[in-house]
Amino acid sequence: MSLLSRLFGRKSADPAPESRTEGEDYKGYRIVPRPIREGGQFRVAARIEKDGRGHDLIRADTMASAEQAAALSVAKARQMIDEQGDRLFG
Repeated sequence: MSLLSRLFGRKSADPAPESRTEGEDYKGYRIVPRPIREGGQFRVAARIEKDGRGHDLIRADTMASAEQAAALSVAKARQMIDEQGDRLFG
């Protein structure tokens, strides 16, 4: 780790390994959870796809583990699909 990284802190926006999380189909949409590692926690994030279109969902919520963040990511993506449907892509 470089001196500047140690002084100012390193912000990692690396997604968690995809092997930990699997996508699922929901009402014709494909949801792929993609928790983002930030320090010692994981930000809730997912990719929502349908018919070649996609929407990246990134929330302010953070969880202690990638598995928890993935589960909440799927739940939040389902909620957005229920509320907005195809308007997600517009």
